[in-house]
Amino acid sequence: MRPFLLEQFGNASSIHQEGQHARSAVEQARASVARLLGCRPAEIVFTGGGTESDNLAVFGSVRPGDHVITSAVEHHAVLHAVERLGERGVEVEFLPVNGDGVVAAEDVRRALRPNTRLISVMMANNETGVLQPVEEIGRIAGEAGVRFHVDAVQAAGKLGINVDSIGCHLLSISGHKMHGPQGTGALFVRRGTRLEPLSAGGAHERQRRAGTENVAGIVGLGQAAECVMRSGTQERMRGLRDRLELGLLQHAGGVNGGGAPRVANTSNVWFDGVDGEALVIALDLKGLAVSSGAACSSGASEPSHVLQAMGLSPDRARSSLRFSLHRQTTEEEIDRAIELVSSQVARLRELSAVTR
Repeated sequence: MRPFLLEQFGNASSIHQEGQHARSAVEQARASVARLLGCRPAEIVFTGGGTESDNLAVFGSVRPGDHVITSAVEHHAVLHAVERLGERGVEVEFLPVNGDGVVAAEDVRRALRPNTRLISVMMANNETGVLQPVEEIGRIAGEAGVRFHVDAVQAAGKLGINVDSIGCHLLSISGHKMHGPQGTGALFVRRGTRLEPLSAGGAHERQRRAGTENVAGIVGLGQAAECVMRSGTQERMRGLRDRLELGLLQHAGGVNGGGAPRVANTSNVWFDGVDGEALVIALDLKGLAVSSGAACSSGASEPSHVLQAMGLSPDRARSSLRFSLHRQTTEEEIDRAIELVSSQVARLRELSAVTR
């Protein structure tokens, strides 16, 4: 990214030499992201992140009078978009999940109506890491002739993704979830899928996303795609996650979504008798960064909508923490995290007992 941040400022839409150099870098990154998803480069639209990708897929697909199906555990980028559509004359349906946070594909089939226009179900949950049966849902959508969007922000870089195997028309990813730069993302748009742009302006991204391209960010996203395709670290990361959970379960009540397949880097653990926000703060002061829900919802007073949809009580949802690993996480860091969490949980339980 450095040359495009410090030296080369060409607009990728300009025909002069500097512009064409920027265009070449953008198209190289587009090809890298396409290889990551198993699609054609022309089917990749660069965006400002996962939220914009989700919003473009949802708002760009649906009109008043249409019917939309989604799940109760989606990221707010989808949930709030669908809720807004409901205020604009669109019929919306939020499907429930089981105790592990998994949507039943047959519930999707039963929810179909003659005017169903879009199904939007995430690939991996951002709070629990739980995987949804997107390939089965993709077959159902294909049989019904309904557009299918997959939010794969939490899955990209952690699982192999092939848009043809999934059978989706639209799929969202974000750069920072796979060691790329923040504020970058992409939307796969299957050839022949008509999409209404969110913004009016120039003919950038084949008239699907107006605005001068963020060349440095796009280059970073493309490089991140190349790196994760070469890394092959998922089994190692899964082993570290399992080591973390085994250590934490000596002091925790359980793993939310632990009975379902999950991405390798995410664990959501609940601690009886401990306020999650207090534990987040205590651990932060000791140098351990965790969260009590989605990072974009930090500071919210309401407990996680994902955990409540799974049937957790508000108190148990508030006592849950999300742990996220990455490719550079070490065994020593895992053991240190176990030690810190164990000591702070014991301290907070002791304080709680005294105040009672």
